[in-house]
Amino acid sequence: MNVKAYLDLLRIGDYRLLWSALVLNLLGDGATYAAMAWITVERAGAAGLGVLGVCLTLPVILGGAVVGPLLDRFSRRKLFIYDSVFRGAVVALIPLLAWIGALEQWHLYAVAVVYGLLKIIPLAGTPAVLPELVPGEKLQAASGLEATAMGAANVVGPALGALLIAAFDAPSVLLLDAVTYLIFALLISRIKAPMGRPEPTGETGTRQKPGWAPVFKLIVRDRFLLVLTLSFAAFNVSAGALVVALPWLAKFEFHSGPGVLGLMLAVLAAGELIGSLVSGAVQTSEKQMLRIGVLQLLSGAVLFLLVPTSLPWILLGLALNGILSAPMTVLGGVVRMTRVPNQMRGRAMTLMRTLMAGALPAGSAVGGVLLSGSHYTGLVLGVAALAAAPGVLTVVLFRNTAFRLGVTAGEQQDSVPATS
Repeated sequence: MNVKAYLDLLRIGDYRLLWSALVLNLLGDGATYAAMAWITVERAGAAGLGVLGVCLTLPVILGGAVVGPLLDRFSRRKLFIYDSVFRGAVVALIPLLAWIGALEQWHLYAVAVVYGLLKIIPLAGTPAVLPELVPGEKLQAASGLEATAMGAANVVGPALGALLIAAFDAPSVLLLDAVTYLIFALLISRIKAPMGRPEPTGETGTRQKPGWAPVFKLIVRDRFLLVLTLSFAAFNVSAGALVVALPWLAKFEFHSGPGVLGLMLAVLAAGELIGSLVSGAVQTSEKQMLRIGVLQLLSGAVLFLLVPTSLPWILLGLALNGILSAPMTVLGGVVRMTRVPNQMRGRAMTLMRTLMAGALPAGSAVGGVLLSGSHYTGLVLGVAALAAAPGVLTVVLFRNTAFRLGVTAGEQQDSVPATS
C-alpha cells in the first residue's frame, strides 16, 4: 500500500481541514445515535427504537430532494456552516430539556427528523467540493480516506458514545456532540478555497438549467454514471439483506447473544477498512470501470461462502466481501466526481447517493420476508447472484472503454466528432 499517497494528500491544508471536520462529524453522529437510542429504549422500549430508526433514515431520502439543488445554487461553504450550527443547536435542546425535566419522547423523534433531513448536506457536499480542494490525480486517495473515515466512524462512534454514556450520562453525550458541530463549522470556515456557489464552466457549451431534469438527463445519458448507479443500487439490496440475515444467524442458527453478531459486524467493518485504505492509495487507471466490475463480481461471489451456516465460513465470506466491496465505493467516487460538471455536482451526488442508499431498506424487507419462512439458503443464493451479476455487465460494457481522469461527461460528448 502506498502510504505516501495519503501523506501527500494530508499535506494539503484545505483537504486536511475538511477531512478532520468530516471525521469529527461522523464520530459525533455515531455517539449521538447511541445516546438517543439509549434514552429511547429506557423511555419507549423496542417500539420506540423502531420509530427512532425511521425518523433518522427516512428523512435522508426526503431531504435530498431539497438539499441537492441548494448545493448547486448557494455557497457550499455557507451551507456546511449554517447546517452544522443549526443542527448543533437542535441536538443541544435534548440535554437542556432533560436537565430541566421537560424532555418528552417526541422531542427525540423531532430532533432525529431534523438530523435526517439535513444529513445529506455533508454526505453529498463532501464529494461535491473535493475536486475544488485536491488535484485530479489525488481524487482516488481523497475518496479512499473519506470511505475509511466513514467505515471507522461506524465502528468507533457508537462504541465511543456507549463509553461516554457509562462515564457520564446520555444527555451529556449529546451536549458534547453539539460542541463538535460548532468545531466542524469552525474548521470549514478556515478553508481557503472559495467553496462558493458553483458557476457554469462552459463544459457543455451552454448554461445549465436549475432543477432535477438536467441531472436525470446527465445520469441517464452517461453510461459511466448510469451503470455505476444501477449496479451499486443492486449491490446495496444485498447489503440490506445482510443487515437482517446476520442477526437472524446469531439468534436462530448459532443460538447465541449479541457477541456473535458483534463479531460478524466487526469482521465485515474491518474488511471494509482494509479495502478502503488499500484502494485509496492505488493510482487511478484508464481501466477504472473494468476494475469496479471485477471487484463487484468477486465481492458478490464470495457471498456464496455464507451458504453453509458455519461461523468460520461466514466470517471468511464477510471479511472478503468487505475487502472487495469497499474499493468499489472508492473507485466509483472518482468516476462520479470526474464525470459530473461542478455546477451539477451537488444535485448529482445527492441523487446518486439517495438512490443507492434507498436500496438498503428494500434488501432488508426482502430478507425479512424470506427469513420469516426460514429460507436462508435461498436468500443467500439470491443476494449473491444479485450482487455479482452487475459486475459481469460492467466488465462486458467497459472492457475496452477508457476512463479519462478530469474529463466530464459533457466534455466527452462535445469531443465526439459529428458524423454525416
